[in-house]
Amino acid sequence: MGDEIERRYFDAEDFSEFRKRLDEETALLSRQFTDGEFSERGDVAGFELEGWLVDEQGDPVPDNEDYLAALDNPLVVPELAAFNVELNGSPSALTGRVFSRLQDELGATWNACREVAEQTGCHLVAIGILPTVSEKLLTSEYMSSMVRYQSLNDRIMALRDGKPLELRIEGDRELTTTHHDVMLEAAATSFQIHLQCKPERSVRDFNASVIASAPMVAASANSPFLFGHTLWDETRIPLFEQAVHVGDRYPSRVSFGAGYVNESLVEIFAENQRDHLILIPAVQDSPPGKFAHVRFHNGTLWRWNRPLIGFDFDGQVHLRIEHRVVPAGPTILDCIANAAFYFGLVRGFWLMERPPESELPFEVARDNFYTAARYGLNARVVWPRKGRLEEVSMRELIMTDLLPMARRGLASVSIPEVEIDHYLNVIAERVDSGQNGAAWQRRWVHLHGSDLHQMVCEYRALQDIGEPVHTWKL
Repeated sequence: MGDEIERRYFDAEDFSEFRKRLDEETALLSRQFTDGEFSERGDVAGFELEGWLVDEQGDPVPDNEDYLAALDNPLVVPELAAFNVELNGSPSALTGRVFSRLQDELGATWNACREVAEQTGCHLVAIGILPTVSEKLLTSEYMSSMVRYQSLNDRIMALRDGKPLELRIEGDRELTTTHHDVMLEAAATSFQIHLQCKPERSVRDFNASVIASAPMVAASANSPFLFGHTLWDETRIPLFEQAVHVGDRYPSRVSFGAGYVNESLVEIFAENQRDHLILIPAVQDSPPGKFAHVRFHNGTLWRWNRPLIGFDFDGQVHLRIEHRVVPAGPTILDCIANAAFYFGLVRGFWLMERPPESELPFEVARDNFYTAARYGLNARVVWPRKGRLEEVSMRELIMTDLLPMARRGLASVSIPEVEIDHYLNVIAERVDSGQNGAAWQRRWVHLHGSDLHQMVCEYRALQDIGEPVHTWKL
């Protein structure tokens, strides 16, 4: 879905041709899995960070087209809304001082983005949901000019027979509203972590990513406010799931998934082909081995853990997992620490005597995820301990079980101890203090009142200093 398309509107022949090519490519992909014809390169890390353009008062600035032209950086691209941009990173081998390398690159890109923002009269903020964004800004008037976004909106609203999207999120005071386009999605910005897998590890890596989703979203939560309502610690989760809902007749386009993977990741691509309508039949002139239609269709399904097909520098097809549960921000250091925790958990689960998916039913992992999204570090979840499932506090689970596991996992791929300590200590101190981004925002409002514009300005100032969120004063 990241690829631009040439036209907005399609006819029945386009859908038929896209379906034909999707079926052909999915069959070829299945054979590729059977024959083991994937790149053996693995343990490669990457990321995408979404940000907001804001003015001096903390309101969104819908001007990413002029901003990106002034920036002129191929690593920074438009997002759905004209006030959002996306920063991309280069793939880096998951070994040695990988997190320092990732932080150096992201930090350099972020600082360049900040400098150009200030030159063009705005600022850049990384936060899961910008508390000052209003419903009137989340309309098609402020959609980026990319044709694919306009076509996506057309198709989803057509599938709903023009019926407005309904948003209902429980909180201190329930938020209930309706919306007439998919721009609600633009309010949810994330830090997406990518892991390129060795083929023989891809099933375990995917299932580990699913299980890791609950502690990851709890530790990183940064989205407690939407339209003046105090809602979930990571309100981004229910918001995105409802923002592109195609109607009750069809499976959700955004979900935690239907289960663990059993034999290979082709199970998910087969599910895509079998169960999900084609949204945008953008037929492309490319050979089946490029999997253009499989990849494009997969790009219109936003599972919180999404398998991807990509290509190495030499053209070999590779497998990646996109871990989508983590919100943007609060600082670059916090983002990279979140990535270190994720990679450590995935590799740590590999060191367990029994695969964790054999001990934690998928339904429990799913319930843990939504509980953690709602209550953050205050969540109580169910976890396997000594051969049985026990209810445990999230903070205790992370401090007692998961951080030691993540340390072992990173050590197993030759990450130096000093690197492990530097980044995982950020997670440990954040969890021990109970202050992630969501907690800081809630505490600020409790102490200073509900002036969300002032809170965003203070958040931005602290973000610019760059010290991790657990050190932020109130």
